[in-house]
Amino acid sequence: MTDAILVVNAGSSSIKIELFAADDALASLLAGQVEAIGLAPRLFLRDAAGTTVADQAWPQGEGPRDHRAALAAIGAAVARAAADRRIVAIGHRVVHGGAARAAPVVIDPAVRAELAALTPLAPLHQPHNLAGIDAMAELHPGVMQVACFDTAFHRGHPWVADTFALPRAFHARGIRRYGFHGLSYAYVAMRLRDVAPEIADGRVVVAHLGNGASMCALRGGRSIDSTMGFTALDGLPMGTRSGQIDPGVLLHLIAAEGYDAAALTRLLYHESGLKGLSGLSSDMRALEAAGTAEAAEAIAYFVYRIRRELGALAAVLGGLDALVFTAGIGENSPRIRAAVCDGMDWLGIALDAAANARGAMAISAPESRVRVLRLATDEERMIAIETLRLLRG
Repeated sequence: MTDAILVVNAGSSSIKIELFAADDALASLLAGQVEAIGLAPRLFLRDAAGTTVADQAWPQGEGPRDHRAALAAIGAAVARAAADRRIVAIGHRVVHGGAARAAPVVIDPAVRAELAALTPLAPLHQPHNLAGIDAMAELHPGVMQVACFDTAFHRGHPWVADTFALPRAFHARGIRRYGFHGLSYAYVAMRLRDVAPEIADGRVVVAHLGNGASMCALRGGRSIDSTMGFTALDGLPMGTRSGQIDPGVLLHLIAAEGYDAAALTRLLYHESGLKGLSGLSSDMRALEAAGTAEAAEAIAYFVYRIRRELGALAAVLGGLDALVFTAGIGENSPRIRAAVCDGMDWLGIALDAAANARGAMAISAPESRVRVLRLATDEERMIAIETLRLLRG
């Protein structure tokens, strides 16, 4: 029996899971997920060759109804499919690590309590991350578990990038800009050293564009600033999240339209963004195919905000050496990449239309002063890398 590392990435309605060989190569052995938890769940697993080793769907209202049940189901499926592997460590994506955590950490009761105390800062994510930790402790008692934080990569920001213009006591109480998607940015920064070492230490903006979307300014491979702030609501519009909004709008909704905290949470997290603007869908693929005026306007707003933040982050960096597109939309939508880069020659960006259309890694034109790349992110592999490092002490 050979050793393996299990990675758990618990989101709001799905759980991704991946099994890696516990050696330097970290070969992927199994990968899959449970999706549509609480609705019409589906579980599937594929092995390293892409062969489906588990595929189960449940009708509406049946099957795993919460994350604990879904984790038990997929954990059992992994155990059956990888009976010849001994899980020696489990790595978890944890959205919030607070102000103190700048690196992954082995989970013990004190760390578990610390993470639970951060739930008010990430109410839609942290409980699911904790459910994953608890479920794996039951399934694999005594196995080392590691928390890898989405916020940790941004902990080196200068004070001015992390502070709100509120009385200073609020900053001391943890009301500050944290930044998120850090595991994705850490992976992209690491990959740049392999695929484009000449720019890896330069001034780079990474656009993580998916159902959750943000952008990050890197200098020397380190995060200098990010579009996300105190929560994962800030910055760019997303699938169902609003992105940046005048706080006066929220005060108005409370004072004049009777909104309370629960109603605001539902509006800003679930009913806004691309879904709210289009009145159709949170899925960029559906919007690109829709052909309606509202869908086109939602896409235009999304692109406009990306371009606006790109200019701001380039100013923070004092110039730009590279722009990297990653995540679901960034990797798979030539239309969005082209729209973001169109007319950006003032910043030194010129796109190679043919390379962009075919999804090449390097998509900038030869005359472009700024390199433009399309790189796949891999949060699960980043978690596995960090978990292996702690496993080895």
